Formats: sequence, C-alpha cells, structure tokens
Amino acid sequence: MLIYPAIDLFEGKAVRLFKGDYAKMTVYNDDPLEVARDFEKQGATCIHLVDLEGAKNGKIPNFDIVKRIKAETSLLCEIGGGIRSMEVVDAYIEAGLDRVILGTAAVQNPEFAREAAEKYGDKIAVGVDIKDGYVAVKGWTEKSAYTAIEFCKMMESIGIKTLISTDISKDGAMQGSNVSLYDELSQELHMNIIASGGVSSMEDIYKLAKLDIHGAIIGKAYYTGAISLKEAIEAAK
Repeated sequence: MLIYPAIDLFEGKAVRLFKGDYAKMTVYNDDPLEVARDFEKQGATCIHLVDLEGAKNGKIPNFDIVKRIKAETSLLCEIGGGIRSMEVVDAYIEAGLDRVILGTAAVQNPEFAREAAEKYGDKIAVGVDIKDGYVAVKGWTEKSAYTAIEFCKMMESIGIKTLISTDISKDGAMQGSNVSLYDELSQELHMNIIASGGVSSMEDIYKLAKLDIHGAIIGKAYYTGAISLKEAIEAAK
C-alpha cells in the first residue's frame, strides 16, 4: 500500500478543514512547496493535492503552486478540487501532473468522466466523497441521489481505474478510518482504491494495509504529529 500525504490548498497556503467545513479551516504552512519537500525527505513517493478554492468555484487559482510542486519534487502528484472541464484536465496533464481527480463533475456528468478516461486512461481518477452511504458533491455541501456502491460501479464500467474514497464523517476528525467501508469497496470493485479521511493512527495504517488496497491518504494526522510519515510509509509496505 502506498502512502499519499496530503496538501489542501487555499489562497496558496497549506490548510486543513474539519469535516469539509470551510468555516473550520486551519492554516498549517504558508509554503506548500516546503511541505511537499518535507514529505519527500521522509520517504514519500506520492502526494495528494486538493485545490479547496477550486472545489467551491470550479476554477484553478492554485495552479501555479501545484505546477511548482510537480516540477520541483520527484513525487507522483495527483490533484483534485473543482475539475469540471476538459480544459482544466488538459492544463493539469500538460503541466505534468500524474493523475487528475474528478469529483462533483463525475457525479453530475458521468459522460465527462468517460471522455476524460478515454483520452487519458489511468491518469484520470474519481474521488467519491461519502456521506451517510450516499455520494456527496460540491465540496461536500450537498448529497447526490447515488449510493456509494452504485456510483463506484458505474465509474468502473466507464473505464475509471482509480478511486479515492472519503468518508466525510471521519475527515479531519481524528477518529479513525472507516475500515469496513474500504473493505466493502475492495471486495465489490476491481479498482485501485485509495482510502481517505480519518486516518489518524498507526493502527489505521496497519488495518488498511491488511486490506491490500492501493493507497491511503494522510492529512491532519501528519500535521498534528499524530502519525510519523516515515513510520507510516514503512508500515504500509
């Protein structure tokens, strides 16, 4: 299992939200590139980036810092947050990003996800944010009509290979990962599953690694010191 340390971007800074609430934001570092370099020093090979402003307005205000992180580190970079047009997908792929994550757009327009997957193959992933068993959209502010499993199966059927799954109730709450959810997804789907949300202890890392899923994202637990990134990377192997 690969460990993806995360940087959430807002106004060019590295921040974290509590349960997706923009009113509960903590700024951790004014220089996200410095954070990415620290990940690298600790042995990370991948990074998970989210443009939180993009998630709200569909634009890419943090594009320049994302581009710098990709250009100035050796990390495999995946980016999500407000990617709702092929122009934005093209821009990120042309900037060298390794994987582009579709969220709300894939729920509201599955045909867009299909087109992106046909054009870029496994460089396209879908982020499924789950709230009470349903897929949430628009920066977690609305619940869609899809259950998590039916939506994931639809994404698999149109050629999406990688799924980043977040249990919103766990995100940033430091209450542990929803291991049973990722176990269910891994059994129901033939996709690369990346667990996100609530990974807050080494116990979570060990439990997720046993599921043999593709990866796990570490966010707040890294910033608060609850998890040593170096230890997590070793344990995940």
